[in-house]
Formats: sequence, structure tokens, C-alpha cells
Amino acid sequence: MLQEPKFLSAGQFLLTTLVVKLAAMAALATMLARYRRFRHILIFEQRNWPDRLVFAVGLGVPFTAGVASRILLNYDAADLTLEGALLAGLIAGPYTGAIVGLSMSLPALAAGEYGAPFFAVGCGFAGGGFREACPKEDIWDFSPFVIFSLPRYVWRMLRDMQINWQVMLLLAPIGLEFIRQMVGNRYPLRLFHLSSPEPWLTLFVYVAAILTVSTPIKIWNNARIEHRLQEQEKLLLAAKVEALKSQINPHFLFNTLTSVSSLIRSQPETARAVIQKLSGLLRKLMQSQEQFVTLRDELVAIDEYLDIEQVRFGSRLCVKKSIAPDTLDVIVPSLLLQPLVENCIKHGFARKVGPGTITIASRREGDLAVIEIEDDGLGISDERVPQALSSGIGLSNVNERLRVLYGNQGRFALVGSPGRGAIARVEIPLALAIEERITA
Repeated sequence: MLQEPKFLSAGQFLLTTLVVKLAAMAALATMLARYRRFRHILIFEQRNWPDRLVFAVGLGVPFTAGVASRILLNYDAADLTLEGALLAGLIAGPYTGAIVGLSMSLPALAAGEYGAPFFAVGCGFAGGGFREACPKEDIWDFSPFVIFSLPRYVWRMLRDMQINWQVMLLLAPIGLEFIRQMVGNRYPLRLFHLSSPEPWLTLFVYVAAILTVSTPIKIWNNARIEHRLQEQEKLLLAAKVEALKSQINPHFLFNTLTSVSSLIRSQPETARAVIQKLSGLLRKLMQSQEQFVTLRDELVAIDEYLDIEQVRFGSRLCVKKSIAPDTLDVIVPSLLLQPLVENCIKHGFARKVGPGTITIASRREGDLAVIEIEDDGLGISDERVPQALSSGIGLSNVNERLRVLYGNQGRFALVGSPGRGAIARVEIPLALAIEERITA
């Protein structure tokens, strides 16, 4: 059995239009906040003219298209003239607000609504005026929930006899909507407005104006806060990595100076050669402020360190390398391998009778770059591995840096057996863009 079509009443149609209008503004604000350039403009209060023009285009084009849709398709919910111009002025200043307002008024002006340019540009300047007058953070604090705190804000303003900018920002869309209603009712063909069939429904028109302005500000402020938290996390991460890195140089320096002190009396020429190589290596380390280097550069630093140790141990120390060519350009944390090599020498065969060999190998395994430092020294038992990873500066530093930089994706393992040497294994994810996560 066929049913007769149901139509909305005039009041229901107005409420539906207001809801769709609010949803359209929220959707547009969310989409714009996803673009990096637009988000950059939101974050910094001091904006140059190119940034203001980008902001004006980002708002002006969709808002102008909405006004054109209202005129051509009779779709009233797409017209955001008041809210768009006021919002542009609040965020980017009076001239940007005026540009956006003028852009939106052109389709209406072409349709014979001669009051549209004056009203739209006026809304832009009104928003810019509020921006110049009130503290910038008060604008970002303006949210849809301000309505629920209105009695408290009004009482505070009357009690302290000081301007409460949340109340003033709330009154801005109300005042502009009042002007539009007055002019539109008197000259209905010269300025578009949403007319209500019942006087009490006019209240929802004013509430919608407040929400349609405050909702995008709330969305964009959340984007700003999220960006600031990300930046703070990057700075904290960089500071922690720098602190861990700074532990390595003194550790290496103290160990080398201890070795030099033992050579001064018995082998003064050898001690002099070690000091010269040490000064050259330290000079290079002090000049380099990079957090990350290629594996190729890291191996060069290891060679310079081993030059010092070979002066000390002579022919007793043998170094072998098995480096896969496709790993040489892999990005690794600087000074990551030096503590591992030093650990091989200090704990692997410094007390061993006879020669010792250190093998440095690298290869790719799936999405990981694997680097192994192996020695044939005294070795380590499984029971002592946890203590070595937690108590010693060198190994614990490497383990902590990998954890801080890569989370669960970067791993460090130490395996060995007494009398047969040990292997230190480092796994670094190839796909992780470290340079974008760390602020230099």
C-alpha cells in the first residue's frame, strides 16, 4: 500500500537547515586542519601576507561556493556568510576577514542582493577588530561549551567590573545575526537571512550562529594543542638522546686516559701516540653535532677509535669486517657502536692471554638492518647478561638509546658463553624516518 510522502513543516525545515549548516562548518574545519600549511598558519600568531592569503583562499573558496549553491540550488544551509567572514577576521585579522567576506558576497551581489558586500565585509572587519582588541588565547578558548558557562562569566564580569572576552565573543555573532535579521526582514531581497515561522524559533538561529563560529575554533585549537604536544615530545626525545649521547664521550675518555696512564712509565712513546690520536678523535666528536649518521660514517669513527686501541695492544688486536654494501647508507644513531667495540676490548680480551679478534658485521634482514659486534674473548654467561645491560654505562646506554629512538622496533641483544666470546646484536628498523622524529 502506497504511503503519502511526508514533508517537513516550516519550523522543522529551519531546524534541519541549522543542523546541516553547523555540520558543514565542522566538516570544513576538520578537513582544513589536516593540511600541513593550513595547520602551520593556525599555530603561529604572527602571519605574513602569503600566509594570510593562503588562509583567505582556504576559507574563501568553499564559503563562496556555498553562497553560490544557495543562490543556484536554493540550498540555504550552504550559506555561511556571517560565520565565515567573522571567523576569518577572528583568526587572521581584519583584512583577511574582509577579503573572505568580499569573496563570499560576490555571488549574492550578482543575484541582486546589494546589501551582501557591506554586511559580509563588515563581519570580517568586526572579527578582525575583536582579534586586535582581545588576548589571542581568549579567542582560542572560545568553544561551543561557552554557552553553559555564560552565567558564571557574566557574574564575574559584573563583580570585577572588567571585560570578559568570552562574553564579548559570544555577543559578536549574536549582534551580527541581529543586524542581519533586522535588515533582511526590512529588505528581504537585498540581504539573505534565515526567517523563522515562529518567534521562539529565532532563538535557535542565534544559537546556531554562535555554534557555527565557535565549533571550528574548537577544532582548530585542538589541532594546535596536538601539534604543540608533538613538538614538546620531539624536544624531550631529542634532549634525552643528547643526554644519553653525552654519557658516552666521558666514558670513552676516562677509559682511554686510564690506559694512557698505565703506558706513561713503561711505554712513553706509545702513550704519546695514543694521546695524539685521542685528541684528533675528540676534536672531531666535538665538531659534530649530528644525532644520526650513516653506517659508513659510524664505521669511520670506529676505525679511529680502534687506531687508538691498536697502538695500545699492538699485534694482539685483530679487527675483521663483513659489511654488506647495501647497509653502508643506513641511518644509525651516532656513537652507537663505539661502546660495543670498547666493551669487547675491555671485558672480552683485555685480560686474555694471547691475541683477540673483533668482527664487525652488518646485513639486511627483511625490514631490519642488523649490526653485530663479535669477539673471541673471555665471554659472558647468560646469568650475567641482565646485569651487564643494566649496570654498565656503555651497554645500558646503547640499550636505552635504541629503546628511546625506536620503541619496540629497535632491539639490542647480548649473547655469549664463558671462554668463547660474546656477540652484541643491534637491530634498527629501515622504514622508520628518524630524521623527522628528532628535532636537531
